Amino acid sequence: MENVILIVHLLLALGLIGVVLLQRSEGGGLGIGGGGGSMSQRAPLTALGKLTWILAVAFIVTSITLTIISARNASGTSILDRLGTSAPAGADAPTPGLDGLDPSLLLPPPASDTDPDAPLVPRAD
Repeated sequence: MENVILIVHLLLALGLIGVVLLQRSEGGGLGIGGGGGSMSQRAPLTALGKLTWILAVAFIVTSITLTIISARNASGTSILDRLGTSAPAGADAPTPGLDGLDPSLLLPPPASDTDPDAPLVPRAD
Protein backbone atom coordinates (compact mmCIF):
# COMPACT_ATOMS: atom_id res chain seq x y z
CA MET A 1 0.00 0.00 0.00
CA GLU A 2 2.83 2.35 0.86
CA ASN A 3 4.49 1.75 -2.50
CA VAL A 4 1.28 2.55 -4.38
CA ILE A 5 0.87 5.84 -2.51
CA LEU A 6 4.54 6.65 -3.09
CA ILE A 7 4.18 6.09 -6.85
CA VAL A 8 1.04 8.25 -6.94
CA HIS A 9 2.92 10.89 -4.93
CA LEU A 10 5.79 10.92 -7.43
CA LEU A 11 3.39 11.14 -10.38
CA LEU A 12 1.59 14.03 -8.69
CA ALA A 13 4.91 15.81 -8.17
CA LEU A 14 5.85 15.44 -11.83
CA GLY A 15 2.37 16.52 -12.93
CA LEU A 16 2.46 19.54 -10.65
CA ILE A 17 5.84 20.59 -12.02
CA GLY A 18 4.58 20.23 -15.57
CA VAL A 19 1.36 22.18 -14.98
CA VAL A 20 3.19 25.03 -13.25
CA LEU A 21 5.67 25.25 -16.11
CA LEU A 22 2.84 25.34 -18.67
CA GLN A 23 1.13 28.32 -17.04
CA ARG A 24 1.47 31.76 -18.53
CA SER A 25 3.78 34.10 -16.68
CA GLU A 26 1.91 37.00 -15.13
CA GLY A 27 4.90 39.33 -15.22
CA GLY A 28 7.24 40.41 -12.47
CA GLY A 29 8.70 37.53 -10.54
CA LEU A 30 7.31 37.22 -7.02
CA GLY A 31 4.81 39.98 -7.71
CA ILE A 32 7.46 42.66 -8.17
CA GLY A 33 6.71 45.27 -10.79
CA GLY A 34 3.77 45.07 -13.16
CA GLY A 35 0.88 47.42 -13.72
CA GLY A 36 -0.58 49.59 -11.00
CA GLY A 37 -4.32 49.08 -11.35
CA SER A 38 -4.25 45.48 -12.49
CA MET A 39 -2.61 44.35 -9.28
CA SER A 40 -5.71 45.03 -7.20
CA GLN A 41 -7.97 42.56 -9.01
CA ARG A 42 -7.55 38.82 -9.26
CA ALA A 43 -7.82 37.26 -12.67
CA PRO A 44 -10.39 34.49 -13.04
CA LEU A 45 -8.98 31.02 -12.46
CA THR A 46 -8.10 29.23 -15.70
CA ALA A 47 -8.27 25.49 -16.31
CA LEU A 48 -4.54 25.18 -15.63
CA GLY A 49 -4.98 27.16 -12.43
CA LYS A 50 -7.72 24.78 -11.23
CA LEU A 51 -5.64 21.76 -12.21
CA THR A 52 -2.71 23.22 -10.26
CA TRP A 53 -4.84 23.55 -7.14
CA ILE A 54 -6.19 20.00 -7.51
CA LEU A 55 -2.70 18.54 -7.97
CA ALA A 56 -1.33 20.59 -5.07
CA VAL A 57 -4.06 19.43 -2.69
CA ALA A 58 -3.59 15.81 -3.80
CA PHE A 59 0.18 16.16 -3.34
CA ILE A 60 -0.28 17.46 0.23
CA VAL A 61 -2.75 14.66 1.04
CA THR A 62 -0.35 11.97 -0.19
CA SER A 63 2.51 13.63 1.74
CA ILE A 64 0.53 13.50 4.98
CA THR A 65 -0.58 9.93 4.26
CA LEU A 66 3.00 8.79 3.66
CA THR A 67 4.07 10.50 6.88
CA ILE A 68 1.37 8.71 8.88
CA ILE A 69 2.22 5.33 7.33
CA SER A 70 5.92 5.85 7.99
CA ALA A 71 5.30 6.84 11.61
CA ARG A 72 3.06 3.83 12.14
CA ASN A 73 5.68 1.46 10.70
CA ALA A 74 8.48 2.96 12.82
CA SER A 75 6.64 3.00 16.16
CA GLY A 76 8.23 0.90 18.86
CA THR A 77 11.54 0.46 17.08
CA SER A 78 14.82 2.17 17.53
CA ILE A 79 17.50 3.02 15.02
CA LEU A 80 19.94 1.02 17.13
CA ASP A 81 17.70 -2.04 16.79
CA ARG A 82 17.90 -1.78 13.00
CA LEU A 83 21.72 -1.61 12.98
CA GLY A 84 22.10 -5.13 14.28
CA THR A 85 25.25 -4.36 16.26
CA SER A 86 25.80 -5.08 19.90
CA ALA A 87 27.08 -2.65 22.48
CA PRO A 88 30.85 -2.54 23.13
CA ALA A 89 32.14 -4.76 25.95
CA GLY A 90 33.08 -1.86 28.24
CA ALA A 91 29.83 0.03 27.75
CA ASP A 92 28.50 -0.89 31.21
CA ALA A 93 31.23 0.95 33.12
CA PRO A 94 31.96 4.30 31.46
CA THR A 95 35.44 5.74 31.76
CA PRO A 96 35.46 9.05 33.66
CA GLY A 97 36.17 12.04 31.43
CA LEU A 98 35.56 10.19 28.17
CA ASP A 99 31.75 10.05 28.43
CA GLY A 100 31.63 6.27 28.17
CA LEU A 101 34.06 5.90 25.26
CA ASP A 102 36.63 3.16 25.27
CA PRO A 103 40.09 4.85 25.17
CA SER A 104 41.38 2.25 22.69
CA LEU A 105 38.77 3.47 20.18
CA LEU A 106 40.42 6.90 20.13
CA LEU A 107 43.83 5.57 19.06
CA PRO A 108 44.72 4.66 15.47
CA PRO A 109 45.15 0.95 14.72
CA PRO A 110 48.65 -0.48 15.07
CA ALA A 111 50.90 -0.74 12.01
CA SER A 112 51.37 -4.47 12.43
CA ASP A 113 49.99 -7.22 14.60
CA THR A 114 53.43 -8.16 15.93
CA ASP A 115 54.33 -4.74 17.38
CA PRO A 116 51.22 -2.92 18.66
CA ASP A 117 53.33 0.02 19.94
CA ALA A 118 54.84 0.81 16.52
CA PRO A 119 53.69 4.16 15.10
CA LEU A 120 51.66 4.34 11.92
CA VAL A 121 53.66 5.54 8.99
CA PRO A 122 51.83 6.58 5.85
CA ARG A 123 52.84 4.81 2.68
CA ALA A 124 53.24 6.36 -0.77
CA ASP A 125 51.73 3.49 -2.79
